[in-house]
Amino acid sequence: MTYTAVLHQAASLLLQHPGARWAERLPLIRASLTGLPGDEADILRRFCDAVADTPQLELSARYIVTFDRSRRRTLHLTYYTDGDTRRRGESLLRWQHLYREHGWWPPADELPDFLPLALEFAARCPAPGIRALTEHRAALELLRMALIDHRSPYADVLGAVCGTLPGAAPADRAAALRMARTGPPVETVGLLPFADLPTGKVRPQEARR
Repeated sequence: MTYTAVLHQAASLLLQHPGARWAERLPLIRASLTGLPGDEADILRRFCDAVADTPQLELSARYIVTFDRSRRRTLHLTYYTDGDTRRRGESLLRWQHLYREHGWWPPADELPDFLPLALEFAARCPAPGIRALTEHRAALELLRMALIDHRSPYADVLGAVCGTLPGAAPADRAAALRMARTGPPVETVGLLPFADLPTGKVRPQEARR
C-alpha cells in the first residue's frame, strides 16, 4: 500500500462504529501508522491516543450521538450536496456504479456514499477513489468543520483525510457551502461516471463489523 492508501484505510476503520471488536482493531490501526512520516499520519495517531483509554461502550455512545443523531455530522457524503431530494438517488447510483466498475461490491445494507466505505475504496483503488473523494471535498470539509464545532476528536480523522486530497481547502464554512451548492471545480466534474457492471466481485474486509 502507498502512504495515502494506508491513511485512507486507517481512517476508514477509525470512522466505523466502534463495536465489540474495537479493542482489537485500534492497536492494529495504531501499529499500521507507526513510523509513517507526515502530518496526516501524526493526526491519526493523535486520534488513536485520544480514544485509547475510552471504554468501548462509552465511545460507541459518543459515536452514535456524533454521527447518527445529527444531519450536520452525517457520514453520508451526498447529503451535503443533495439533501433529502430526488437527485440524491442519482448521486447514490453513481457511487454504486463507480464501485462496480472497478469490481468492488460493498455490502447491500450500507448506502454507497458512506464515508468509511468510500475511504476503503480509495485505499484499494487509489486513482478513482481519490478523484471521487475530491469531487466530494465540500462534504468532507463541512463535516470536518461540524465536528470541530462539536468538539469531537473525530475532527482529527476528517482533517487527516482532507489533508490527503489535492487542491486548496475552502477558506471557511461559507466557501464550503458555496462549493456544495455549485459543485466541484471544472477539472473534477464527471469523475463518477455510469458504467457497465463487471462480472468480478471484490468485497470489503470484515473489519467493518
